[in-house]
Amino acid sequence: MSSQFRAQVIPLEQASAFPRAPRTVEETGLPLLFLVELVSKLLFVRGQLYLTDMSHQIRLPAIVLDSLLSFMRAERLCEVVRRGETDGDVLYELTDAGRARAVEYLGRCKYAGAAPVSLDDYVAQVERQSVTKMKVTREGVDKAFRGLVIKPEVRDQLGAAMGSGRALFLYGPAGAGKTYLAERLALLLDGDVAVPHAIFVDGEIIQVYDPLIHHVVEDAPRGAGAAIDNLMRPDQRWVRCRRPVALTGGELTLKMLDLDYDASTGFYQAPPHVKANNGLFVVDDLGRQLVQPEQLLNRWIVPMDRHHDYLALHSGIKFSLPFDVVLVFSTNLMPSDVADPAFLRRLGYKIHIGPMDEDEYRSIFMRVCEEREVPFDEAAFRSLLEDFHAGSGQPLLACYPRDLIGPIADFARYRGEPARLTQDSLQWAWHNYFASR
Repeated sequence: MSSQFRAQVIPLEQASAFPRAPRTVEETGLPLLFLVELVSKLLFVRGQLYLTDMSHQIRLPAIVLDSLLSFMRAERLCEVVRRGETDGDVLYELTDAGRARAVEYLGRCKYAGAAPVSLDDYVAQVERQSVTKMKVTREGVDKAFRGLVIKPEVRDQLGAAMGSGRALFLYGPAGAGKTYLAERLALLLDGDVAVPHAIFVDGEIIQVYDPLIHHVVEDAPRGAGAAIDNLMRPDQRWVRCRRPVALTGGELTLKMLDLDYDASTGFYQAPPHVKANNGLFVVDDLGRQLVQPEQLLNRWIVPMDRHHDYLALHSGIKFSLPFDVVLVFSTNLMPSDVADPAFLRRLGYKIHIGPMDEDEYRSIFMRVCEEREVPFDEAAFRSLLEDFHAGSGQPLLACYPRDLIGPIADFARYRGEPARLTQDSLQWAWHNYFASR
């Protein structure tokens, strides 16, 4: 899905909701001693650092770090090695006492990256850029689904569901195109959001930013006045991204929906639905997981109702986080087979994705023929409908054109001859695909 997202420059008028850079230690929302620990670990790992490089690594302004380093120098934890012509050219390193302290810090937690944001700041930002504030219109849906063969009533159901921010339940036979449609819903996500590198909760660090889920957007260009005005500088602890999309499937377990603590590093990874906050979270192939569908669905009853989730640190401390995602379930099973009425009534939209009619099927078939450079033949297509589909009772599903034309093109390439759509080539592909005799 990464190919669907391209970096773009954000106009200044759209950047106002992005968090502003702190100007003091207090404005970071983090304890002074925690920041001392973070700087100490970074200096220990890197040896020596200029103030400007330190600012880039920790994502805090030099004015904040200058105050913090003054405190550390007073405590004899670090010292100035060299001074340049500007304040940013000051080179720092740890003292012996600072190195001893850093070893102690690293023994507890090896995180030495971007400074986290406070839990309160994270909650406020997620609410500020809530997915429920998106505006999804028919024109936007038509644009996102342009070129896609989809029934008008299904298109309108999907558009209304995305605009509501409520959960969707896509169901229908395997191969009907549910997964493809679920992924295309990402194109209806409107606007950009701020995603923190990490959040700070009760002395622990939870890493949130994930390059596999969060697709970075370029910052807005700043004018000459903004360059020297701290009030206009964005907080670099946050990353400007497109609204996130997290896709899980048969590998999903209940444990994956909790915080993932790594005892060797001493910090956490956020679960996928937290990384997907302000965006889309797709649970594909519901029913194929090792855990029972009812158990997975019951996990989300409270978050869907109250729009927040409860997580626990390994110390036993529990805390609340926003649950701000469009939750999409995709399954081959009927809704009544995977959930009880108490859960089903919490699902905003239950959308059936079924077989196609002949015109829709032909449209996809012709498009796949063009993509694979297999000339379309109407007589062969009629034979496919009448002799194979009607003869075997196989419905017209969206997956079959690609699954049948692909082997025909492969076989022709193997034989070193042009691919042709004939009754014989379709029969060969059909029997290969359905393992029939």
